[in-house]
Amino acid sequence: MMAMRTSLLAILVTLAAPVAAHAQSADLVLCDRVAADPSDPDKPVDVKGVPEIAAADIATAIKFCKQAASTSRRAMFALGRAYAANRQTAEALAAWRKAADKGSSAAMVELGVAYGTGSGIAKDETQARKLFEKAAQSGNPRGVSNLAALGSAGGGAPADPAQARSLLGKAAETNAEAQYQLGLMLSNGNGGEKDDFAARALFEKAAAQNHPGALERMGAFTEGGRGGPKDKDAAKAYYERAAALGDEDAKKALERLRCPYAIKDKQGKLVTTLCF
Repeated sequence: MMAMRTSLLAILVTLAAPVAAHAQSADLVLCDRVAADPSDPDKPVDVKGVPEIAAADIATAIKFCKQAASTSRRAMFALGRAYAANRQTAEALAAWRKAADKGSSAAMVELGVAYGTGSGIAKDETQARKLFEKAAQSGNPRGVSNLAALGSAGGGAPADPAQARSLLGKAAETNAEAQYQLGLMLSNGNGGEKDDFAARALFEKAAAQNHPGALERMGAFTEGGRGGPKDKDAAKAYYERAAALGDEDAKKALERLRCPYAIKDKQGKLVTTLCF
């Protein structure tokens, strides 16, 4: 009888372990659903994220992100987002500090923005620059772009497109946003030589990950034959994918393809367009 009880207890313990693990992961799943940042490099590919936390979801975000934060720096960063959405600035900064200490580059960026703008904390552009540099070195595209945009006010060095391009090169190995941003720099010749072929290759990589801006750029490059073959049908397909994701430039491009001929009066004002 004793052996039977011991065996039963062992079975119950074994069954309970996955349940507890599942309960913990469920907190993170719910946290991700309502508060994950689309630009957070820590975010799994299958997590879409939300640009802004909906007012109706703030309480849910705080509850579940707080529960998941003890074991997940991504959840700690999201908790900071939830506090910020609830206008609890001090709590948001505290959460971002904890997440940044654990290596969250997204939290470093948010702290850098706070220091750079003096939002809820004494303005300190030197500290903002350090945080952006650290985030950029870990491959965070926002860290790179904010570092490049930080001007000379406050005694810092002027924005350096060449440095931004170099940092983006590292981030672009794995990140779609970095691929897109570096593609723009290459296509415009910012921070170095202009290279349409390399830019198109980067846009293509990011487009394969459904990056709206990269899809729109691939449409433009394919339509015009920049950096590769010209193919109007492929261009239209890229524009359609980008437009479906909300890209306004892609929507305009589709309208231009649909109505290619503009009829103007003597003063050069548009009268109508011919559509097909």
